[in-house]
Amino acid sequence: MTNERNQTFAGEMRGRVPLKKIPTGIEGLDQILEGGFPRGRTSVVIGAPGSGKTVLGLEFLYRGALAGEPGIFIGFEEPAEEVRENAATLGWDLAALESQGRLFLLQSGIEPDAVLSGEFSLKGLLGIISGKAREMGARRIVLDAMDVLLRLFDEPASVRAQLHLLNGWLKDSGLTALLTLKPRETEPAREFQEFFYSMADCVVDLEVRVVAQVATRRLRVVKYRGASFGRNEYPYVITEDGFRLVPVTGLLLDHQPFGDKLPTGIDRLDALLEGGYFRGSCVVVAGEPGTGKTLVASAFSARACKAGERVFYLSFEESAEALVQNVRSAGVDLQPHREAGLLDIEALMPEAMGAEEHLLFLMDRVERTDPQHVILDAISACERMGGKRAAMEYLMRTLHFLKTRGITVFLTNQTSGAKSQLEISGNDISSMIDTVIFITYVQGDGETNRAIQVVKGRGMAHSNQFREFVITKQGLMIQDFYAGAGGVLTGTARKIRESADALELERLELTRRAKRAEIESLKARLEAELQEAQAELAALDMEWKRVREDRERIVRMRGGEKNGPGPRGQ
Repeated sequence: MTNERNQTFAGEMRGRVPLKKIPTGIEGLDQILEGGFPRGRTSVVIGAPGSGKTVLGLEFLYRGALAGEPGIFIGFEEPAEEVRENAATLGWDLAALESQGRLFLLQSGIEPDAVLSGEFSLKGLLGIISGKAREMGARRIVLDAMDVLLRLFDEPASVRAQLHLLNGWLKDSGLTALLTLKPRETEPAREFQEFFYSMADCVVDLEVRVVAQVATRRLRVVKYRGASFGRNEYPYVITEDGFRLVPVTGLLLDHQPFGDKLPTGIDRLDALLEGGYFRGSCVVVAGEPGTGKTLVASAFSARACKAGERVFYLSFEESAEALVQNVRSAGVDLQPHREAGLLDIEALMPEAMGAEEHLLFLMDRVERTDPQHVILDAISACERMGGKRAAMEYLMRTLHFLKTRGITVFLTNQTSGAKSQLEISGNDISSMIDTVIFITYVQGDGETNRAIQVVKGRGMAHSNQFREFVITKQGLMIQDFYAGAGGVLTGTARKIRESADALELERLELTRRAKRAEIESLKARLEAELQEAQAELAALDMEWKRVREDRERIVRMRGGEKNGPGPRGQ
């Protein structure tokens, strides 16, 4: 029965005709749309001012023109010359494409008086477009800012008539059409917006959110008639090259397996980690401010560069120059590796841009420089990119991107207060973390010291002991495990205990030596007495033998056999 069902299903799938699609040429969008916009049909992009509707529509035409599909742009809001100038900032030479007959820009000059008098109709405009489309063999068309048209009409009946006229023309034209408009909440504009939703085969919603004074952009495909598509929200940015998205569907769990062990740059830490960090793993060093997280990250960076491997260090908290200077005071010199081109340090304020722009910046930098290791210092600052959720999405996507490429990821995370151990991984990314190192302060005897512990080590038999962590001018040191009644001893308490233990060891050593001397003396005395006793015994034995020999001689002289021997043994 199972085979019969499979054969029936396969037959049904073979009988289906997939919807024809036209690639947009926009990075990430075709992946979300699973091929592009529906060919020969109408799609609608709706979004608030500044969301990038015009850029998306224009790039759709620009990429198509470069691919050999001429297009027409009709703008109801911006003058054609401004559109050309704005496109030039993205590196798009629209004038060149226009001169080649691959692109046509038309600024629709609709007169409000004509609309109000009832003399206006889209027929004339559509007639012009039809003629131009035939002339240049257009395949694509963008009608930008359709909401401007809606504002010109006072009579809903007139608007409906014009919209139906437009819909009919688009269906008959065979063009792949993209309409853009702003969302409207008031009647009758909302009614007309619903009309666009219903007439379109594909609807894309662009949203701009402001969280913690940071603007973020999200794209969502609301509907796609007759085709499957990505149904999540996707971050996007408008870069110097145009529209860019990072679809979740492109971040599959195809991470590379761990590689060999990498030295940490701190000898004793290598021992605690059974040899070091795994290549291609994700490491987090967590702790309160000033515990030495950046130093641990820098020590690893320096050690990797010394081995000839490239490191990209992204700092969210201090400039590259300040970072290099500060870690040098602890015996870690990064400058030679920067000069050799092995260490690339970039400092960015988290508030400088949204999470998606930070993500694309990192992706571009990694693809351009191809590092073996990436440092993010510190991920606790990522919430300033637009809130906790934005930070989580940024980190999850970043970790997926890097681990898929087999890159070792080293994160630092600033914790705080009594609950610091609950914040070690930070930003709900604990499932992605392979190794966790926790550095904490130890208070006591009027001083503050540091202790380090390996909390998690996926795939390794790591130590679970707290060790004192010491920062010196010569480098970072991890002391041997030293426990007292109250736990691990550090700083002065450790020194006092070490001194006390040293005195006790010295006392015990003196006692041991005295006892040993006493034993040796006793052994010598006993040996002397034994030798004396043995000598006395030997003398007695010799005297006994002499007496026995004398007796036997006398017996023989007297004829011992006649008289018989005396008492035996005498």
